[in-house]
Amino acid sequence: MPDTGRPALPVLLGTLMVLYFLQGLPAGLLAKAVPSLARESGLSREWIGLLGLAAAPWALKFLWAPWVDRLGRGRPGHRKRWILCCQAVVITVLVGLSLVERATWFGDAFPLLLLLLLLLNAASATQDIAADGLAVRLLRPDWRGPGNSVQVLGYKTGLILSGALLLMANDWIGWRPSLWLLAATVALLLIPVVLFREPLENVPLTPSRGKGWWWRQRHGFWRRPGLLLWVVILLGYKIGDGFGTRMIKPFLVDEGWSQAAIGRLDLAASLLGLLAAALAGLLMLRLSRKSALIGFGVLQGAAFVGWWAVAAGAHQWVWPVALFEQFADGLSTVALFVVMMDYCRPDREGADYTLQASVYLMAVGLFTLGSGFSASALGYAGHFLLAAGLSGLVIIAALFWRPPPQRL
Repeated sequence: MPDTGRPALPVLLGTLMVLYFLQGLPAGLLAKAVPSLARESGLSREWIGLLGLAAAPWALKFLWAPWVDRLGRGRPGHRKRWILCCQAVVITVLVGLSLVERATWFGDAFPLLLLLLLLLNAASATQDIAADGLAVRLLRPDWRGPGNSVQVLGYKTGLILSGALLLMANDWIGWRPSLWLLAATVALLLIPVVLFREPLENVPLTPSRGKGWWWRQRHGFWRRPGLLLWVVILLGYKIGDGFGTRMIKPFLVDEGWSQAAIGRLDLAASLLGLLAAALAGLLMLRLSRKSALIGFGVLQGAAFVGWWAVAAGAHQWVWPVALFEQFADGLSTVALFVVMMDYCRPDREGADYTLQASVYLMAVGLFTLGSGFSASALGYAGHFLLAAGLSGLVIIAALFWRPPPQRL
């Protein structure tokens, strides 16, 4: 008889930690390591901003999410098979990147680099659909705070390894060995994923016949009452953060920081972000969803006021501001992810969560594409102040928002 019950909580949380760590690796490569390395190689700020195009699969993954939920459903290891296939693609791309020198990627081979990063993100985004569906289905509502803390902890640890540590490793051992080490780490961490016993899904499938099946899946989510304000929050909650963060590394490079120094700063800030993510899960056992979303969002906006002050001349505050920004990001990310889980329907966990993630990632991505142009037009100080303003606007909508009911 197949196992249809929830696994023990420590086993589930440990597996989720590994899965989201694996997701953070390509994200850190694109968001943290590549912009800094590109700027040092002479790539313009405009092109660095446009590197966000490689993250398009994260915004578009809602298009194929219903098929990830459905294809293989009812068979053992449904979502685990998707995850393992996607990670095989990630390893292949990392090894492929190591075959060419860094200077070539940021020179004549830059269009090919964008395509490889696009493929890397497509595989990681597809894994995200499967992992999110697994997490939403197996985490009870009262454990979604700690569960999302584990999610963000794993993700941010992956960011650290492929972001801050990759920058430092690039100085120590070079471009190719750094990527080989990253690929080997991914392969090693797949072992506990292979050993995880995914419970068989026992929720009946909804009919999939007819040409309008995909549209009915999506339309049914938005037809529920009270979704309008939540859509506004999804669109705006992380815009300021993504828009502002994209130009932090180029700003530090232009201020004369070495890659190793940027890596050390990023490592320390990211470690504090891990602490914040763990703290957020504990706080959300006591705080209401609304209080957490608003309070942590205010801190997120305040962080970019700090970066405005640094860019305006208060350079001695770089470290405190960088630490505070990552702390606020850890808190706000957990709050957003918990509420996104609350809006997911049984039988459509991965698709519903992915749809919401795509909405906010699409908004963030569009603004991020313009971040380099903003920094060039307004200067770094003006850019960071605009990011703070964008972060604050969504709080007004959140004041009138009502959280959804929670199901066991």
